[in-house]
Amino acid sequence: MAHSRHRRRHRLFRPILRPFPGHKLPPDLRVGGVEKIACALPEGLADPGFEVLLRRIDGAPFFGGNQVDVYFNGRDAFGAMRESGEAAEKEILLESYIFKDDSTGRQFLASLSAAAERGLTVRVLADALGSSSTRAEFWQEMESHGIEVHLFHPMFKGFWYQPFRDHRKILVLDRKVAFTGGMNIGEEYGSIRRRPKPGETWRDTHVRVTGPAAWQMAVVFSEGWVHSDGEMFPIDPLPSSEAERPGSRIMVLDSRPNRGQAESAAALAAISAAARKTLWITNAYFAPGRRGIDVLGDAAARGVDVRLLLPGKTDVPIVRQAGHGYYGQLLARGVRIFEYQAAILHAKTLVADGLVSVVGSTNLDFRSFVFNAECDLLMLCPTTAATLEAAFLNDLENAEEIKREDWDRRPLIKKIADRMARWLSPFL
Repeated sequence: MAHSRHRRRHRLFRPILRPFPGHKLPPDLRVGGVEKIACALPEGLADPGFEVLLRRIDGAPFFGGNQVDVYFNGRDAFGAMRESGEAAEKEILLESYIFKDDSTGRQFLASLSAAAERGLTVRVLADALGSSSTRAEFWQEMESHGIEVHLFHPMFKGFWYQPFRDHRKILVLDRKVAFTGGMNIGEEYGSIRRRPKPGETWRDTHVRVTGPAAWQMAVVFSEGWVHSDGEMFPIDPLPSSEAERPGSRIMVLDSRPNRGQAESAAALAAISAAARKTLWITNAYFAPGRRGIDVLGDAAARGVDVRLLLPGKTDVPIVRQAGHGYYGQLLARGVRIFEYQAAILHAKTLVADGLVSVVGSTNLDFRSFVFNAECDLLMLCPTTAATLEAAFLNDLENAEEIKREDWDRRPLIKKIADRMARWLSPFL
């Protein structure tokens, strides 16, 4: 019997993607059903059954033994990414929706080239649409330095696949250290070379994970790599003992069209339903749909302090306006909404009850849950949660709260425009 349990645990840490492609989530674990289970947990997010519920939803393990560092600007995040890359000994895997040929992109090119010249295997995957402004000569220069490069769904190739994009932002070093979050490779997040002026750079959040979760991030990278005609590369199984050490416990929520999207949505719904005190969400492109309104509204109705920090400035105005189409219902149900004014807000984070955090690339919109490949880290770590709570409260000092009475008094033409943009949200 003990030998059988050991084999099951060992299989859990083989380099396979969870959930499996084509997996059908049972109705009671989907959004609309899972909330009843999560809400009934006696101790909410602190209940041992909460972790069990998440494993049932996603089919993936929690990896223990991790250390988490959080970054709130590109200068710090990119500096840490380059420093970790310089310490890598065998392999660098970099996946980014946008990889620009600007000062930041050039700095990464130099670092990646130096690593390849040291004998490391360096693989770069960028989304063809997201990186459409990057000239072909930039990729050719990468390849000339021994870097393997592929573009996800090249433009004008496979017309029916064009809506499906790789929105992930992943860096994995030797399968021991990994980065992910909202930051693409571009100078809009801040330059390593100089201090930015206030409001000049985008507000975003990125995390570095040192530990077994980085191994799973390499597995996620391999999915997009092979899909983009990259040669499959071996990933050795992870000994289960490495994932049972003290430290932050992390589940990697990764998805692509027809794999993992229902599970990621259900995991977020379970967090909302199990929260007892606070549910604070920062999101860049917000158009949650009817079920999203229900999940957030139900949490607020139970007395949870539900706050949304959304963009006051944006690079995609039509999506912000689509989000406005949901404000009235959310405010009526007790959800507090704030719009960040200091800079363009691009972060995608959640923190609940000082216990659970989510950081990654997923926006609360139709595109992220239907068309995009995404990756988020769900972290059971009070220290990380405290860091994100402090950042959220700091951001509120540079935000304006949307009050229900003021929102209801906005001009009729504005109400009509918001409603029309909301109707368009599935196509944005």
